[in-house]
Amino acid sequence: MPASVRTRTSCKNTLYLHSGILLAVHISDVLPFLEQSCNVCSLLPMPFSWSLGNHENFALQIADATNFYITEKNRNDIKNGSILRLTTSPYQTAVQLHERIQSSSMDAKLEALKDLANASRDITFAQEFINLDGISLLTQMVESGTDFGDLLSFTLTAFVELMDHGIVSWDTFSVAFIKKVKELAFTWLLSYSILTGTDFDLNVIRSPIPINDEMAHQLYVLQVLTFNLLEDRMMTKMDPQDQAQRDIIFELRRIAFDVECEPNNSGSIEKRKSMYTRDYKKLGFINHVNPAVDFTQIPPGMLALDNMLYFAKHHQDAYIRIVLENSSREDKHECPFGRSSIELTKMLCEILKVGELPSENCHDFHPMFFTHDRSFEEFFCICIQLLNKTWKEMRATSEDFNKVMQVVREQIMRALTLKPNSLDQFKSRLQNLSYTEILKIRQSERMNQEDFQSRPILELREKIQPEIMELIKQQRLNRLCEGTCFRKISSRRRQDKFWYCRLSPNHKVLHYGDLEESPQGEVPHDSLQDKLPVADIKAVITGKDCPHMKEKGALKQNKVLELAFSVLYESDEYLNFIAPDKHEYCVWTDGLNALLGKEMTSDYTKSDMDTLLSMEMKLRLLDLENIQIPEAPPPIPKEPSNYDFVYDCN
Repeated sequence: MPASVRTRTSCKNTLYLHSGILLAVHISDVLPFLEQSCNVCSLLPMPFSWSLGNHENFALQIADATNFYITEKNRNDIKNGSILRLTTSPYQTAVQLHERIQSSSMDAKLEALKDLANASRDITFAQEFINLDGISLLTQMVESGTDFGDLLSFTLTAFVELMDHGIVSWDTFSVAFIKKVKELAFTWLLSYSILTGTDFDLNVIRSPIPINDEMAHQLYVLQVLTFNLLEDRMMTKMDPQDQAQRDIIFELRRIAFDVECEPNNSGSIEKRKSMYTRDYKKLGFINHVNPAVDFTQIPPGMLALDNMLYFAKHHQDAYIRIVLENSSREDKHECPFGRSSIELTKMLCEILKVGELPSENCHDFHPMFFTHDRSFEEFFCICIQLLNKTWKEMRATSEDFNKVMQVVREQIMRALTLKPNSLDQFKSRLQNLSYTEILKIRQSERMNQEDFQSRPILELREKIQPEIMELIKQQRLNRLCEGTCFRKISSRRRQDKFWYCRLSPNHKVLHYGDLEESPQGEVPHDSLQDKLPVADIKAVITGKDCPHMKEKGALKQNKVLELAFSVLYESDEYLNFIAPDKHEYCVWTDGLNALLGKEMTSDYTKSDMDTLLSMEMKLRLLDLENIQIPEAPPPIPKEPSNYDFVYDCN
């Protein structure tokens, strides 16, 4: 025995890989397993003699978290140093678990379901369990409705693990099973709503208590189960020669144009072909002669045609309106219903990950898909109407088809992000995501991108900001030079007296005086008798601190209080103002503060700053579009060894 051989006698059913050689005393005891499973290379305890009978009842497993059985397909993936476990064969394990999950003891049944969920990850075991009609047993357990809580959770987990291997088609399940799955999801959401004290609208996302991860994952799995039932239709090509499938296209034509089936001998063949071609073009198919060819692409395959027929039958008015509306437009502006439906179905499958396996860490489920028996078809019906609406809002032509689809994808994704609880709520949220709103959102997000938060951009913003503030200041002072008519406040209810105030062009004097009536334009300086030098102004007071707001009854007028400001000059003299509106209030308080060298802090100034700064930033960065801006400036090069290259002007 080589010196490199190690032995381990504490665990007799554990094998060790070493250098591609199997060393054993009684190799006949394990040879059948190796021939049946793989040509395993291991170290065995010495001496080794297990004398096992019925070797077909045993197999080798990798002794790690996966517990995968070793077969001819995966034996080359085993690495030296791996620990193998001698255990019961996949068939024997499947038989035992098949019996145990039917136990009358709830505790025993729960443990069996836990073991089944764990073992089902291995495809070798899954094949044996499925051969024992295990899938049917699990679906019966779900449909019976007798299991709850952890029993149901592990039953569904095992079911998903078995289905993930692709051995059994999703198309084999009954409608009763699908309905039961949706009922379970709805019940779980309702139970959670009651337990956490949230409203019955199942708005679990906004609830104060976060939803349990295990429950969210189960809901996600149920959603995937529901959508994956569509996978076969999505991956089925249409046979242009299949009369049953072609009849569906004929039905779409009949519903849209309300034509009766013509007798076979009515008109010439060429005339009927021409009529069909004309109608198929109006329906928006790519191939006008034989639309069946449009459905040979997978995905979406026959699923797109199923969606179109469902829309035509269950939302007939909307279907006819879309088809006739587009067929009456100019060719370049029509939204092709057939092509749009095919591309939209493909997009929805990508968004909802139809046909993909459930992710272990994903808890992203949508409650609205558990509120309707034909949720995917209804989802399509809402989205195809959205597509037609967006097409019109964008005034799109046939060349803009891909652009429209991108906008529609964004609209759908943003509406789904809000986790609507019903299809109606999803539809209402789409109404708030028009093309105009999407453009606004894109612009806002573009300004908040990382590029706009980088150091060079922030430095540029800081450099521009004083220039923008000076521009706002000049606008305010110019506005004060134009002057404003103010209403006088008296104790009487009648307030029909006015006075006018304006700043001199040199910004050194405030001219003001009484008026008999409201002026139609600017009031000249020489008609205003009183003057107040700006140099004498000590402070600007606003709101309830103004002296004319401390009079009786003045504080009761909240609107007046918000528009009041006073100018303090000399020791205790005030010039009191009541602005005609909020805009004038902001203009005058900002302008007076600017004259005193103080900061302009009104909401109007902040709004102007944001608008002007945003516009100026965009203009200056226009030439740098699609160019990555570095975080740090380039390094300064070393000084040259001499400056002899400098031109001597003398």
